[in-house]
This record gives sequence, structure tokens and C-alpha cells, in this order.
Amino acid sequence: MPHPLLPDIESLSADVAVANGFSICGLQLLTHLNPITLEIQIRHSSGADVSLDDCARFSSVLGDALETSDILPEAYVLEISSPGIGEVLSSDRDFQTFRGFPIEVEYRDAKDVETRLEGLLLERDEAELQVNIRGRIKRLPRDRVIQVRLTSPSS
Repeated sequence: MPHPLLPDIESLSADVAVANGFSICGLQLLTHLNPITLEIQIRHSSGADVSLDDCARFSSVLGDALETSDILPEAYVLEISSPGIGEVLSSDRDFQTFRGFPIEVEYRDAKDVETRLEGLLLERDEAELQVNIRGRIKRLPRDRVIQVRLTSPSS
């Protein structure tokens, strides 16, 4: 069951993000920690990379908004970061940026069975996703792809 304050925190965070040129791509309220910790991942609305300065600036602005709102009545830690590796690729820019990187693809095969495969990202266009699996190119119809996620390189 989600924490009762989570919808208010999500709404305030999203509003502050938009007003500052960001979007929220991950938010967790870790109530099992003392003090509680609010972890937020941000992304530039323009798609540009998020810098450490961006995280610090957003932390300051959101921290002020949280203090003013009194949504969190107790002490808390605010952690701002970018999604980093392990993120789900979604935008055309993501697929351009991470060409050649190791990925895990979830897709529905011809029998409509959910399947996973790992390989190197080659390309994504309007029709298909191309993955290099040990030197062989696998072409997956784009409408069958459920999710593409960066992974760590295998040794």
C-alpha cells in the first residue's frame, strides 16, 4: 500500500520539475529509513543530459517547495539524481545515444509469448528494433517490443 503522502509529494515534485525545465522519471519515499528518504530521479524536458549542478539546483528548489508546503511533517533526506544505467530506453534520443550498448529486450514473439533476449543495441526505426546477438542481427517488430533496458556488459 502506497504511503498516504505520496500523491501530494508526486504532484508537488512534478509541478516544481516542469517549472524548472525537468520531468520526474522516478520517485520513491523510503519510510523504513530514519530519517525518511525521498529519492527523485529527474530528466531535462529537452532530453539533454542531467548534470550534478542540475541535481543540486533542483534539490534546492524542491527542498524549498517541500518546506513551504509542510507535506512532510517530519525530518527527511532529499536525494536527487539522474536515472543512470539500468534505465528503460524510450525516446528516439535514448536509442541513438546508446547504440552499441548492452540491452535486455522484453517482447512478444510470434506465438504471443512474452520473451527476453540480451544483446547489443544496433538500431530502432519506425518499423523494427535491431539487436546484435553474438554477431547475428535479430530484427524485432517494434509493435511487439514491450521494453528495452540498458544492462551491464557481460564478462
